[in-house]
Amino acid sequence: MSERQYKLSWILSFYGTAVGAGTLFLPIEAGLHGLLPLCLMLVLAWPMTYLSHRALCRLVLSSKAKSSNITNVVEEDFGHRAGIILTFLYFFAIFPILLMYSVGMTNTMESFITHQTAFNAPPRALLAFVLIAALLGVIRCGQEVILKVMGYLVYPFVTALMFLAFYLIPFWNDAMLHTLPKEIVATGPVVSVWLMIPVIVFSFNFSPIISSFAVSQKQRYSSLRDEKSVRLLKYSSILMFVTVMFFVLSCVFALSPSNLLEARQENISILSYLANHMDRPLLAFFGPLIAFIAITKSFLGHYLGAKEGLIGLYNKVSNKPNNTITSSKTMLLIELFLVLFCWVVATLNPNILKLIETVSGPAIALVLFLLPMYAMATVPTMRKYRSFWSDAFITVMGLIAVSAMFYGIFHAIVMKL
Repeated sequence: MSERQYKLSWILSFYGTAVGAGTLFLPIEAGLHGLLPLCLMLVLAWPMTYLSHRALCRLVLSSKAKSSNITNVVEEDFGHRAGIILTFLYFFAIFPILLMYSVGMTNTMESFITHQTAFNAPPRALLAFVLIAALLGVIRCGQEVILKVMGYLVYPFVTALMFLAFYLIPFWNDAMLHTLPKEIVATGPVVSVWLMIPVIVFSFNFSPIISSFAVSQKQRYSSLRDEKSVRLLKYSSILMFVTVMFFVLSCVFALSPSNLLEARQENISILSYLANHMDRPLLAFFGPLIAFIAITKSFLGHYLGAKEGLIGLYNKVSNKPNNTITSSKTMLLIELFLVLFCWVVATLNPNILKLIETVSGPAIALVLFLLPMYAMATVPTMRKYRSFWSDAFITVMGLIAVSAMFYGIFHAIVMKL
């Protein structure tokens, strides 16, 4: 693979991993929380995305061993016991996202069959099984094929996303400026901004593929690995920020807060809602199709991260030194565990946005924001990357995201009393 093709494949893989279900649910969450959190997102989203992923990549690059991924580096730097704990955390930061993509994929297809084809959707358990089994066929072909499939899906997705963002401009209205969203009334503006941070973390997250990227960089380059990696991460983050925020703003201003609340209650993506509730044949056909492509490619990217985390956890618990598994039977059991869990959760259909607010966003923040900052302060090989302002920014954003998890749990308990 040429140098240009290599760089392009990773940029597309970053984009493909990050821009998926989180992006398609982001307009709903941003609009419901009001104009202030939306403006805050415009200011914070890019530095949060770029600086945090750069720090995590540098953590993996800090290991001299070319094959050491995130789980190996943690053990090298913090010891075996800490390696087990943090590998467990890494896995459970990514695994819930994989489950949410399973739910989103099933809901999108079910909504498309019901509203756009006028057929009755098959039983949910059967539909989820067929979809996940089809993706398993791609997964079994290996990492290189997964990255190629993700790359192929990114081109039409970015084009379609931008086309829809421009297409919605004639429908823009000022309802967001004059109507106080119910979410603001219920929680207050401060809490709304607070809960918005985990959503930003989740929606621009491509940490599951960072470890694989850093290992690839170490194996490909003998020097200047940090400079080359940082450059790719910067370009990828800019591409994500510009395209995603334009799409979010276009969707928010094309609908009203009551529309966004209805979309949240239906537990479907913004594209599926637009297809179902706007009398436009173009949206009715292409909306669910684009949503399905987005969720599918992100599912594949997060599967790689979840599988890597589970393998690392298995090796840490069983005291195996390598970050790969040679036993085909053990590998098959790991893959079956991931796939069966995805199928069960997709069948049960939990609320996606609640999981983002209270579980996934904060869990990602622990690995993506706080772990690299802790390593920056304690690991000798990371000291050369220290920067007071960027380190302070990442730490504060990570703490805010994690604290939102405790608020969500407390709020859920109070509501049940």
